[in-house]
Amino acid sequence: MPVQLVELQPVAKVETPPAAAPPTPVQPPPPPRDIARRTPPRPDIVPVPASEGPSADGTAELSDAQIASAATAGSGPSGRPCDMVRRLQAALRKDPQVQAAVADARAAGAGGKALFVWNGDWIRSNGQDGAGLAAVREAIMWEVGFAPEACRTEPVHGLVMISLNDGPGAPRLVVGAGAWRWTDLLRPRPGGGEG
Repeated sequence: MPVQLVELQPVAKVETPPAAAPPTPVQPPPPPRDIARRTPPRPDIVPVPASEGPSADGTAELSDAQIASAATAGSGPSGRPCDMVRRLQAALRKDPQVQAAVADARAAGAGGKALFVWNGDWIRSNGQDGAGLAAVREAIMWEVGFAPEACRTEPVHGLVMISLNDGPGAPRLVVGAGAWRWTDLLRPRPGGGEG
C-alpha cells in the first residue's frame, strides 16, 4: 500500500464582522378608530323577514310534451334568413365554460332533463350565482348580439331546444315562450314569459 506525505498549509483566518445590533422592533400601527355609530331602527319601518316572498331560485320544469315540441337546429320553415338555433348550438358546444356550468347544474339536481334557462326573462337555477346559468346566459347573449341583423330579429314561436352534443342523453338547454325574437334574450322583458 503506497503512502504519501502531504504538507498542509495553515488556514487563513477569516475575520467575521462584529455582530450587528438587533433590529429595533417595529411598532404595530394603532388600531383603527371606530367611527360608526349604532342608530336605533326607525319606528315607521316594519322589518320583513327574508324568508317571506317568492324565491329567485328554482328549476323551471318542462313537460315531456313541451320538450318534444321544441324547435331544434335544422327544424323550421325553409327560406329563413338563418338558423339561429344551429348557430347557437355550434357556439355553445365549443364553449368549455358553458359545458362546465351545464354539467354542474345537472349534477345539482336537473339530472337528464333539459334545462329551461329563458322564458321571457333569465331563470335562476338552484345553486347558481346568476340567473340563466351565468356562463350560458353570457355565451348566448354574445352570440345573439353579434349575429347578423336578419337573424337577431327573426320571429320565433314557442320553445327552442339547443343540444350540447349529439350523443344520447346529451345536455339540452331550452329557451322561449310564446312569440318572441332573438333580440329579446338581450334584455329583460316586463311580464317575461307572456308574449
